[in-house]
Amino acid sequence: MLDIKFIRENKDIVKEGAKKKHIEVDIDGLLSTDEKRLELLSRVESLRGEQNKASVSMGGTLTDAAREQLIEEMRLIKEELKEKEEELRSTIVTWQSLILQIPNIPDISVPEGNSDEDNQEIKIWGEKPKFAFEAKDHLDIMTNLKMVDFERGIKVHGFRGYFLLGDGARLSMAIWNYALDFFSQKGFVPILPPVIIRRETFMGTGYLPQGEDDLYKTQDGDFLSGTAEVPIMGFHQDEILKAEELPKKYLGFSPCYRREVGSHSKDVKGLIRVHEFYKMEQVILCKASHSESVAFHEEINRNTEEFIESLGIPYRTVVNCGGDLGMGQVKKYDVELWVPKEDKYREISSASYFHDFQTRRLNIRYKDEEGKSRYAHSLNCTAIPTPRILVSLVENFQQADGSIKIPEVLQKYFGKNIIS
Repeated sequence: MLDIKFIRENKDIVKEGAKKKHIEVDIDGLLSTDEKRLELLSRVESLRGEQNKASVSMGGTLTDAAREQLIEEMRLIKEELKEKEEELRSTIVTWQSLILQIPNIPDISVPEGNSDEDNQEIKIWGEKPKFAFEAKDHLDIMTNLKMVDFERGIKVHGFRGYFLLGDGARLSMAIWNYALDFFSQKGFVPILPPVIIRRETFMGTGYLPQGEDDLYKTQDGDFLSGTAEVPIMGFHQDEILKAEELPKKYLGFSPCYRREVGSHSKDVKGLIRVHEFYKMEQVILCKASHSESVAFHEEINRNTEEFIESLGIPYRTVVNCGGDLGMGQVKKYDVELWVPKEDKYREISSASYFHDFQTRRLNIRYKDEEGKSRYAHSLNCTAIPTPRILVSLVENFQQADGSIKIPEVLQKYFGKNIIS
């Protein structure tokens, strides 16, 4: 959420930011409502002052006529106060609804564009494999090796259902354990968060109200989290941290749930886009400094790049265009892995920074060196998701006989160097 004072003083900048993100918002309507809110607040406070003054006067020495006149004045004040308080409450509800729709302002370096097709490639790493045989896709490879069962997955779950079994399950666990060691060495504290989350926390991170259609909802009105970022951001909600505690660096690991609504994903088969999966997530809270946010943004994205490089999987990194940014994101990178059978790169990780967009909503502050309370900045980046990474790993390391060579760094976690 942006500071209303900032919006008032930078209306045109906020409008241009929303335009760059291709998000329609009513800035003028918000400012008009804000003006009304301030006027009503001033009148309510004035009436309360008059009411208190009259109450004090009632305790003094008054003639009967003066007392009756004062009682009548108090009655009128009370009636108007009740009316204005109700009007103020209603206006605040409208104001809150409008301000929650205002997106964060993208960084000036974010390219123009409408969708992920307009994201700009900034890096390519690795040599794409050249097979002396007809390459197979991950569905055929993993099914033949009894690593996955889609038919029974659909029987139990429905569309996009799957069972990982045998070496498919072991390989996932090997990746988790390797990732835990790898990112822990980067200074991240492991955290296993809850995944049944209150609406307020989703609102705080900016996933609501816009993204409700893609969330699974419980009977109690809570939601299943689609990323560990959400509960981890709620971890310090309504807290005031000490400056020396920052940065806070967490490595969250959790199951994730997404409905994957929309026609854009209906043609994606296998393990690319599923309703439930596991993911490790890097989350950082740092001081309210743009330069610090930018530095950490580069760091967490590079962490994931290094992890992928250690596995030997070819990838590219793109900077996301304005139309492919979420509500709160100032800037975002995507790391995309090479998928040989599709002859294309597929997203595996996103790294974003938000300034104080999330922390303002969640009321996460810290005391700076001067003792002033300030909202922290937040960042997050995918460390690694499973089973999606299996798609590229399996296809890039497939052998002519249908086996899969295991990357060297995973062998001690997996227990062998080949799946056959």
